[in-house]
Amino acid sequence: MKFIVQALVSRLVETGNLTITYPDGTRQVFGDGTGNPVHMRLNSRKAVWGIALDPAYYLGHHYGTGDVDIIEGDIYGLLKAVFTGSPDFKYYDTFWSRVLERGRYLLRWAREKNSIVRSRRNVQHHYDLTGALYDLFLDQDRQYSCAYFERPDQTLDEAQLAKKRHIAAKLNINRPGQSVLDIGSGWGGMALYLARQLGAKVTGVTLSDEQHALSVKRANEAGLAGDIEFLLQDYRNTEGPFDRIVSVGMFEHVGRPNYLTFFKKSASLLKRDGVMLLHTIGRTDRPSANNPFIEKYIFPGGYIPALSEVMQAVEKSGLAVTDVEILRLHYAETLRHWRERFLARRDEAKALYDEKFCRIWEFYLAASESAFRWQNLVVFQLQLAHDQEAVPLTREYIGRGEDCLKAHEGNPKGDRRGARQFPQEASL
Repeated sequence: MKFIVQALVSRLVETGNLTITYPDGTRQVFGDGTGNPVHMRLNSRKAVWGIALDPAYYLGHHYGTGDVDIIEGDIYGLLKAVFTGSPDFKYYDTFWSRVLERGRYLLRWAREKNSIVRSRRNVQHHYDLTGALYDLFLDQDRQYSCAYFERPDQTLDEAQLAKKRHIAAKLNINRPGQSVLDIGSGWGGMALYLARQLGAKVTGVTLSDEQHALSVKRANEAGLAGDIEFLLQDYRNTEGPFDRIVSVGMFEHVGRPNYLTFFKKSASLLKRDGVMLLHTIGRTDRPSANNPFIEKYIFPGGYIPALSEVMQAVEKSGLAVTDVEILRLHYAETLRHWRERFLARRDEAKALYDEKFCRIWEFYLAASESAFRWQNLVVFQLQLAHDQEAVPLTREYIGRGEDCLKAHEGNPKGDRRGARQFPQEASL
C-alpha cells in the first residue's frame, strides 16, 4: 500500500515541502521545497493501509492513536500542504474517493434520523464534556459557533460579541418584552444578550445537562431569571407562539430526515408577524457526506447541508426567506483562535482527559479550520418569516441596529435604554 500513498501524495503536493517516513524507515520528499517544512512519520503498517484506502477518516484516526506522528511542523501545516499543494488535483477527484463519498452519503439517511432520544445522546457526546475543557479555548461568553470579524485585528471576545450583535439586529426586536425562542441555547450567551440589551423575554432550549445547568446559573447571577427561562427540552416539544426565533449552531445536529420537521415546527411556533434567524454551517457545493472522522469522534448524527437542501424544506414549511447572508472566512478565523488557544493550554486539556483526546481535538480543530479556509464550508445566516413585510424593505436597519446595540452594550443590568432606542417599527 505504500505505493498508493506515494502516488496520491505526489499528485496532492506539487508545491510545498512535505516529507513522509514509512514504517520500514524509507523516506520520501514531496513538493518543490518551498514554504515551511512538514515531516510526517507513519509508525505502523495499518497507518499506511488506512491512509491509502481512506485518508479522510484514517489520517485523523491514526494521528489520535499515535500511529501517525508529526515530527516537524504540525498537523495544521500538514493539512495546508495537502489542501493547497496542487492547483488542479484534489483527493476527492479520485474514483475511489467518489465511491466512498457516495456510499457514505447514501447511508447517512439512517444515521441522521435523529429521534428525540438519539438527539439527546448525540448532544451529550460532545457538549457534556467538562466545562473546564471549553474554558481553555472559547471566549469568556462560551460562544461555540462562528464569530463575526468586523475587523481583522479583532480579538475573539470582540468578534463573538459582534456576532451576537449582528444576529440581534437581524431579529429586529423593536420593543422590550417581545418573546424569543432560542433553539439550541448553548451556555446561554445569546439569550443573556437579548434579555440584557433589548429587554426580550427569552426561552432557551438545550439537550445538554452541562449547558442547561450553567445557563440557569448565569441567568440567576445576572439578575435576569425573570426574563429568561432555560429548558432541558427538545425543540420538538416546545410550545409557543413567539415573536422571534433564533437558532445558532444547532441546525447541524438536526439531520436531513428532520429538516422539514424542524422548519414546520418553527413555523408553528413563530407568530404571523414574527422573524426567525437561523445560523448554521453549510457547504458551497453539492450535497455530500460529512467528514467521517468528525462523524465518529466529534459530532455523531450531524450533517452539514448544501443551501439547496435547506431551501427545499423551507419552501414546504410555510416560511418565506427574507434574507440570506454567507459568512465565508469568519469561521476559519474563529477556529484559528480556538486552535491556538487549545494548543497554548494543551497540558491542561491532557490533565482533564488524556493524550489521545488531545490529539483527536488537535486534529478536529485543524481539520475544521482547513475546511473553512481551503475547502467548501461556510456559514449560512437565513432570515425567515411568515409575512414578507415583517422586516424593512432594505438592509439598512441591520447596520442601524448594530450601531444602537454597540452604543449601549455594557449598560448596567436592568437599563433598557438600548431597547427603547432600537428601531421601533419594521418600516421603510
